[in-house]
Parts: sequence; structure tokens; C-alpha cells
Amino acid sequence: MQRRTTLQLIATTALPASLVAHAHHGWSSFDLDRPIYLEGKASKVKWQNAHTELTLELNPGMKLPADLATRSIPAQTAPVDAPALLKKASLPKRTDKAWEIELAPLFRMNAWKVDEIKNGQSLAVLGFTFKDEKGSAILRAEFLWLDGKAYALRSAPA
Repeated sequence: MQRRTTLQLIATTALPASLVAHAHHGWSSFDLDRPIYLEGKASKVKWQNAHTELTLELNPGMKLPADLATRSIPAQTAPVDAPALLKKASLPKRTDKAWEIELAPLFRMNAWKVDEIKNGQSLAVLGFTFKDEKGSAILRAEFLWLDGKAYALRSAPA
């Protein structure tokens, strides 16, 4: 009887945990050598944990901003070479009109004092997508530009 109870306990805790682990992916599947710049309007915003997520409806004719390589990025606790990432930024090769954007967890968004993003709000992000842009149009944001402010999302403010 005790073995059956133990197996039931394992099944009821391990399965949901494995589904969460499958849904959440680390940085290893993203191409960290090719930062991608996107800008547009937010839709389907999910202000939640594990990560804040939204769909970004891209601006038609989107171009890299002329000042992108020289933009000021706030200091953060993670050792990220922001100037190098900004200089390497490119537009995606794929032609999707909408991208799923994965921002930071809520506790980090709060640490940066990012106001809740609303549907229809304009924003820009720089981040990483899957290697060779394979799979879904998903971008894991490193930097966010919103309402004239820049946020570095990998860690807490320094």
C-alpha cells in the first residue's frame, strides 16, 4: 500500500513539473551570437510568471535605428556587453509579421520598475531567437525600449 501511495505521489508531482520544465526553455537553444532587433505594437500581453510574454505586431518597413549602436543601456548585475550586442544587432531574415516576445519574470520587471505593458503599446526589443531562425518566431528579449526608457532584462539593475 505504501509503495502505491509513493508512486501516486511521484506521478502527481513529477508530471506537472516535467510539463513546466518542457514549457520553459533556457538560453542554450537561442543564437546568442546574433542579436535581433524588433519594433512594433504589443498584443496578447500576459503580465505573469514565469515570464512576461506578448505578441509583437511588427511595424511595416521596420529598419534598424541609426542610433541603435550608440544607445545608452542601464547597468545590470549580469555581465552583458551591451555595446557589442547593439553593434551586432540585425533584423530577422524571416518575414513573420508577428513575433512572440519573452520578457523577464515579473520580479525582475518590477525591479526595473517597468509599468505593465498594455495591448496596442509601441515598444522595441533586442534579443535572441532560435539558431538559424528555425522554429517559431520567438524572441527572448535582452533589452526593452518602452516609453522613452531602456531596460536591461537579463538581471536586476546594478
